[in-house]
Order: sequence, then structure tokens, then C-alpha cells
Amino acid sequence: MVAAKPKISYEECRRKRLEENKKRMEALKLPQLSQSLRNSSPNSTPMKQSKPRTVEKRVVVVRRSSRVANMPAPVYREVVVDRVAVPRRIYKRRDPLNLVYASAEAREYAIEKAEQLQSTLDPHYPTLVKSMLPSHISGGFWLGLSVHFCKTSLPRNDGVITLVDEDGEEFPTIYLARKTGLSGGWKGFAVAHELTDGDAVVFQLIKPTTMKVYIIRVNGFDKSEEP
Repeated sequence: MVAAKPKISYEECRRKRLEENKKRMEALKLPQLSQSLRNSSPNSTPMKQSKPRTVEKRVVVVRRSSRVANMPAPVYREVVVDRVAVPRRIYKRRDPLNLVYASAEAREYAIEKAEQLQSTLDPHYPTLVKSMLPSHISGGFWLGLSVHFCKTSLPRNDGVITLVDEDGEEFPTIYLARKTGLSGGWKGFAVAHELTDGDAVVFQLIKPTTMKVYIIRVNGFDKSEEP
């Protein structure tokens, strides 16, 4: 019968393990290395702190060319650029909801009368017949013209075109070449002459930037004249 080995206590195992670890550390010379690091730490060179950088400001005279050195310094001012503008006139406001819309028959009547008038004008002056729509005589008051008429007869750049009515009164308007139409100032002409939907307007270019204007009223249409 084999005798049982005596049981080793936990404390005895722990003590033996510590002794073994100590022998290993001494074999690797770890205690000496740790001691040398402790001894070198107090004598280590502290990190240098950088001094704040100061920038010296000096007033320097701007170097100028010898040709203008004796001349006074230039004074820069705002330059006012001339813009195309028309005199502002005060007109009564027109409500688009109260517009009276022309019938197809009445519109055709006005256009026919306008074309008859156009045929009696001097052919040496370019002419154009334009039937009025709600957008021409209310709201934004924009009058688009025939592209062919604008390209062949009107200026290539934006500018002022003066409209002259049958009484000789002049109305300057803004002409936008790229958009081929009349903008600012056209409202004044339309309101002053009480243009309505269906009216036919004949434009006659009597000068490069002046057009004579004739108006054929749509309300001149008489239904009793229909066949």
C-alpha cells in the first residue's frame, strides 16, 4: 500500500511561487534596472518651455513710383453708373380680376382693322401688329414683340424706345433686346391709353429708337355686322 503524500497548504505554495519569481527577476537583473531608472529620473533634463513669440508692428510707408511720388494721393470715390431708366408716372392701379375678356370674333375684328391700317402706312418704315392679351395690359405688364421684328429692325442692345401715340405724346419704355420685348414704361402707356384685352396695336418704327403707335379698339366690333 502506497502512502499518501502530505497535502501542501495554500500559503506554502504561494511562498514557493514568490521565491521562484524572485530568482527569475534576479537572473534577468530587473531590480538593478529598476533602481537605475529611479536614480536617473530626478536628474533628467526638464522640458524647455517655449517663450511666447512677439510680433513687432511698424508703420511702413508704401513705396510709390518715382513718376507719381510728388503727386497727391488718389481719392477713391463711388462711381455712379448711368442706368437705363424712364420717368416715373403715377397711374391708377388696374385690378386683373375686373378685366373684360374679348371674344374670338371681336379679337379677329380688331386684328383685321389693324392690318388694314398697316397696309396704308409708308412701307419704308417697319411695322408690327400686336393683339393685346391680359398679360400685356395687367399684372406684370410685359409686352413681348415678334422675334423677327426685333432682330431685323430694333437695336441689338438694351435701351430706351420711345412710343409716340396718335396725339404726339411720348412714352419712353425699356427695351430688352435678349428678351425681345418692352418692360418698364410699357405699363404707363397701357394704363394711360386704357388698353383692354383684344385691342390691336400697330407699331411703326419711324426712327431707330422711336415707334409710332396706333390703337384699334376691340369694343368697336358690332355683332349686328356679322353675316
